[in-house]
Amino acid sequence: MERMAFRAQTILADVVLAALAFGLAYLVAISAGSGAGPDMADAASLTVVQLVVLYAALAGGFSMLFRRELSPWRYASIPDALVLARIALLTVGVFLLWVFVIDRAHGLPRSTLFLAPMFQMVGSMGVRILRRALHEHALESFSPLKTVSDRINQSPSLLLIGPPSLADSYLRDIARSHDRSHTPVGIIGLDPRDVGQQVRGVCVIESLENLDEALADLRRWNRYPRSILFLEEPGRLKGLTADQLGRLKTDGIRLLRLPSIVELAQHDGVTLLPMRDINIEELLAREPIELDRVAIGNLIRGRRILVTGAGGSIGTELCRQVAAFHCAHLTLLDFSETSLFEIDREMAETFPRMSRQAVLCDVRNAARVLQAFNGEKPDLVFHAAALKHVSMVEQHPCEGVLTNVIGTWNVAEAAKGCGAGQMVLISTDKAVDPTNVMGATKRLAESVIQAQQNGGQGARFSAVRFGNVLGSGGSVVPIFKSQIERGGPVTVTHPDMERFFMTLPEASQLVLHATATCAEGEGRDARLFLLEMGEPVRIMDLARQMIALSGRTPGKEIEIEITGLRPGEKLTEALLDETERSLPCAHKVLEVVSNSALRVSSAHLAELEVLADRGDVDGVRRALFELVAQIRGERPGAAPTLRVVANG
Repeated sequence: MERMAFRAQTILADVVLAALAFGLAYLVAISAGSGAGPDMADAASLTVVQLVVLYAALAGGFSMLFRRELSPWRYASIPDALVLARIALLTVGVFLLWVFVIDRAHGLPRSTLFLAPMFQMVGSMGVRILRRALHEHALESFSPLKTVSDRINQSPSLLLIGPPSLADSYLRDIARSHDRSHTPVGIIGLDPRDVGQQVRGVCVIESLENLDEALADLRRWNRYPRSILFLEEPGRLKGLTADQLGRLKTDGIRLLRLPSIVELAQHDGVTLLPMRDINIEELLAREPIELDRVAIGNLIRGRRILVTGAGGSIGTELCRQVAAFHCAHLTLLDFSETSLFEIDREMAETFPRMSRQAVLCDVRNAARVLQAFNGEKPDLVFHAAALKHVSMVEQHPCEGVLTNVIGTWNVAEAAKGCGAGQMVLISTDKAVDPTNVMGATKRLAESVIQAQQNGGQGARFSAVRFGNVLGSGGSVVPIFKSQIERGGPVTVTHPDMERFFMTLPEASQLVLHATATCAEGEGRDARLFLLEMGEPVRIMDLARQMIALSGRTPGKEIEIEITGLRPGEKLTEALLDETERSLPCAHKVLEVVSNSALRVSSAHLAELEVLADRGDVDGVRRALFELVAQIRGERPGAAPTLRVVANG
């Protein structure tokens, strides 16, 4: 009832405004001596009151027709103004036809027909603008009772960096939410042509290429910012250097950003989310990707999802994004008690209404994995559980084989056994022409996935291969961070070493993107996808950049030390093997086309598992690389009976 009463009040207000507009227009026309004279007024069959009532009734009818009662006045915008103009023009047009039919508009001053819709538009839009101004406290700065000191907000000063359009959206949001945690002191635009313009009272003081000059001016004006808010993802802002960002952090300026798309999806209905500090990984990242959110939503929404290695870096981010796309049920499976507890607690706090189950389970235990899968009945499985540290797996090849190879086989068999619709393996570029045990185990794991399916019915299997992930467990970035915090030196194994890098959210989103592509494909063969990683990054350059971002000088305040390559480590990584080629299949996603020279069977893995259980390090290493050599066609193997990946 309250909602109906509010809508009725809105319509009534528009009717009253239309009546006042027509009455004022009539008085102005009469006082100006235009239109009909006294004789024509005497001959008129409609009185002034009747004309006002008729005009107001028509205005109310058109207001209801265009559902103006559904548009809150505090959010009035340009589209609302256009609709109000249409209502005014339709009102006067129908009114003219009506009175012309009744008495050929005798006694009606002609200028009234021009003035009434103008007054109606000005009045109806004016009250809405006033209501919005009150809602956004836009009139406070005009109060004559406030002194200059009262006008100066004591909250920390904030500098905005980004295009004026995004600045306008942000300033409007903080006005609506009455957020006084920061005081915007200026905007650094991306286009020099915008300099000098004002956005909701905040001036575009400089372009990004002149950031240093703008900060110097703000310091002279005693408005030096305490925080800087990036309105776009840092990867989109060209022209910012690591040295500049390092100096800003040294000056004590907080670097902030707005919530990402994924974070917004986790907080439906929140008008303005708190800003958060930018991680170094985000400052090092490339330009963010544009995803097909519809396809990913169709893949995840309403389905039961299981993530192995849910407590790891990739697994954790996959859980966050799967939950953000409103899955029906999420199963968190991990062997690390602490990691599983942390991700389960995060899901409980961030998505309290989501159905979920934490399962403490080792993927090496086939019976336990099958039991967990049969109990959870997942529709879609993401297999992220793996040993990923090259040096550690090189020292412990038996553990690497048991987790990365046997564990993958167990998960794949369990996915088929419980009736899952799709399983996705998270692979790595180290699987290409592997020179270390970790890469060899991941290459064999890819072949395990490919051997699970041969054009038949049942679950779809796929693998997604990508490079290093910034900020993940074992990544070089947290290692460099800790070394910089200790004062150095920063250790680099070789000055010419290069690696491909992605951020955690980007890698996880592309995994979902590739999975959605596989789900929509027509082929039933196992498929291998490759994520576009851009250009490789020199680790030496990365180290220098991170030192600069910390506000130090590379080679002076923080030394860089060359330690030499570790066993099994390569100078450069490749994303494709010599026997493979790639075809574009989706934005930022390629499909790898290859013919395996060996179809991996349970017999191959049984022999390898026996050696690993026995702890035969040399035997495991020898058998592992022999299998990989056969897969790559370097040694004779069984005739291929499986097309590794669909060409279409």
